[in-house]
Amino acid sequence: MQVAVVTFDGFNELDSFIASALINRCRENGLEAFITTPTPVVTSMNGVEVTGQRPIEFVTEADVVLIGSGVKAREVVADDRLISSLALDPARQLIGAQCSGALVLARLGLLDGMPACTDRKSRPFVEACDVTVLDAPFHAEGNIATAGGCLASQYLATWVITRMLGYDAARDVIDYVAPVGENQETVERAMRAVHAGEVALR
Repeated sequence: MQVAVVTFDGFNELDSFIASALINRCRENGLEAFITTPTPVVTSMNGVEVTGQRPIEFVTEADVVLIGSGVKAREVVADDRLISSLALDPARQLIGAQCSGALVLARLGLLDGMPACTDRKSRPFVEACDVTVLDAPFHAEGNIATAGGCLASQYLATWVITRMLGYDAARDVIDYVAPVGENQETVERAMRAVHAGEVALR
């Protein structure tokens, strides 16, 4: 089971790295995430250069595709060639977006008729795509999910792990990375956010 964490130039480190790091704690169970980039090297919003683990074409074979956010999201959605390379299939893939990644899902027509979560700065641009933005950190309908706020990337990862390996696996991962002494509340918060997001507006 392979996860493409799509990471564009100008990416937010928290969004790509938290999701991939949490998911990769499930390698022994057959679930693995790869930083997936449109160019061999991408540079974060803070100047961190990262070599992609998989090329953008990997999205077509991945079981899960997570679209990361970044300061160049509007440039990404304006790039017809780049958007055309994102041939996603919600019938067979889990598809998620973090913060401004919701703009990419909107451009691909994957948010038609469903609300989304995003960050405060991206909200007006997502709403301009005729998408209702929720005041919530996570929302999922079927195989499509969105998360809003950098630290909500843990919820996106929790959703992926839950859907692919079950609740126990997700709880184990969150428990492992939780701040010492805050394990139970951290696990409960993550599971509650995902559960509430999945049943919202149903």
